Amino acid sequence: MEYLRTLKPIFTVTQHWPPLSRIQARYCSKLASAVDTVREKKKTVDKFKSRLSSGPSFQDFIKGRPANRSRAADEEPSEKHDYLSEGLLMGNSRKVYFETYGCQMNVNDTEIAWSILQKKGYQRTAHLSEMCVYLQADVVLLVTCSVREKAEQTIWNRLQQLTAMKRKRLKTHMPMKIGILGCMAERLKMELLEREKLVDVLAGPDAYRDLPRLLAVADGGQQACNVLLSLEETYADVMPVYHAPRGHSAFVSIMRGCDNMCSYCIVPFTRGRERSRPVRSILEEVRMLSDQGVKEVTLLGQNVNSYRDMSEEQFFGSDATKLSRGFKTIYQTKRGGLRFSDLLDQVSRIDPDVRIRFTSPHPKDFPDEVLHLIAERRNICKQIHLPAQSGSSRVLKAMRRGYTREAYLDLVRNIKQIIPDVSLSSDFISGFCGETEDDHQQTLSLIREVGYNVGFLFAYSMRKKTHAFHRLQDDVPVEVKQRRLEECITVFREEAERVNAALIGSTQLVLVEGESKRSAEDLCGRTDGNMKVIFPKEDVHVQPTAFSTVPISAGDYVLVKILSANSQSLRGRALSLNSLRAREVHCRTPPEDQPDEHVAQTQP
Repeated sequence: MEYLRTLKPIFTVTQHWPPLSRIQARYCSKLASAVDTVREKKKTVDKFKSRLSSGPSFQDFIKGRPANRSRAADEEPSEKHDYLSEGLLMGNSRKVYFETYGCQMNVNDTEIAWSILQKKGYQRTAHLSEMCVYLQADVVLLVTCSVREKAEQTIWNRLQQLTAMKRKRLKTHMPMKIGILGCMAERLKMELLEREKLVDVLAGPDAYRDLPRLLAVADGGQQACNVLLSLEETYADVMPVYHAPRGHSAFVSIMRGCDNMCSYCIVPFTRGRERSRPVRSILEEVRMLSDQGVKEVTLLGQNVNSYRDMSEEQFFGSDATKLSRGFKTIYQTKRGGLRFSDLLDQVSRIDPDVRIRFTSPHPKDFPDEVLHLIAERRNICKQIHLPAQSGSSRVLKAMRRGYTREAYLDLVRNIKQIIPDVSLSSDFISGFCGETEDDHQQTLSLIREVGYNVGFLFAYSMRKKTHAFHRLQDDVPVEVKQRRLEECITVFREEAERVNAALIGSTQLVLVEGESKRSAEDLCGRTDGNMKVIFPKEDVHVQPTAFSTVPISAGDYVLVKILSANSQSLRGRALSLNSLRAREVHCRTPPEDQPDEHVAQTQP
């Protein structure tokens, strides 16, 4: 208490308290200030949330995804780069040289890449030897394949040669730039850029639009790389510039990527998911090719017959995609879209005198409507590529192919029933993980039972990133793989010779490609079934009943009587010019007119 008394003066009030309202007003002013601060923060947060919700999503950061979703589907995407002037993106007549490896898809990719560079002022040279005579900085672009190890090794060796050439280039010349395009760029980017340091530019299959910028960066002395995969890129607005020496055949890409995820295949990892090009752009390109005089168009895709265009609202729907009977997929059933049969129907109607082919299909995507369409249309070739990969159901399961041996053979029988004159080709892999001798014998028996006339056979090579690389053991010795491959090739050739021999005496409609590689006295071309035919360079009748004769030119349709055959080609004699509209096929020669044994054994 004494202590409190001593403190009392400290609490003595010497002035009057202000009115209560003033105290309250001072207190409320502080409270209002705090409330205002909270409100401002809330407004800021709300504003940020609003901007976030209306801004780009994760998908917009994936290459090829338009940030403005209202942009027309056929509007050409912007290629502007704020940090590079337009002048730096121009080629200024520099020479670019392409080398293409691998599948026909890479051939088409080459023409797409060239179309993009041509618009920027680059010039194309067909000869590498020209590279040293120009003072401008020149570019060598290799369009590459990663499907098999051998293809990659070929490109590694070529890079060593090009690098040596680059070092020898005269000091007075600007440095030669080397670029890798396509699958190998995506798969081996670290090795190519950092470890080996052999290239200046890397562009994946979905990054060809970026080539002018990449080359501009490389001109500045830096390595440039873009291997981003896209969910949407189909190059639908890029019209390829066809550079083939035999310009009467062309390839048209209709879809990119693959969803099948076969355990041995690296394509889904180097080319991404399936996406189909809008049908209107495909039809436009085919019409252009027809107007240019092209007589054969091949539709391209990694799984070409799974084409499904969802670009327009009228294509939406709930109808499930139909598969071949007895086949299944690892992914859920796809619904809606304009299907491959619809596209094939429309493409074949553009010009009845233009042959239509397609590659590479998957056996699972051959519903009956596709087969009936092929049988009915004269200009859709009666040739189907039907990759089997193995004749063993056990190996097919390990490959994740989605069918058994029995289902595959049922499909073959169905195809032959609907298209009696069909020619079949196939792919086979020897020595896949866990393949036994019995599995190998089943493959040989399948080859004998089906009877193909063209085949692509390879020994298995393990590829990184694939299901097999992570889950299976590459346990078949190299020498066993090679022996089994050679046995498959032997049986394949025996059956192909038997199938081709059945055409001796028939008359085939042949699309002339040009001179034979082996003799300037012969011409060569291909039948509807995609078999090479060699025949003497002679004048022929304009029509079978006409008296006047004319020389044969590349791009002509010619009726050729088949006189001999082997496993790889046919040999015959041209009779007259013809067309798809009035073709005469498989006109069997009477027995007494059959060629003698010596002629039948003539080699092309």
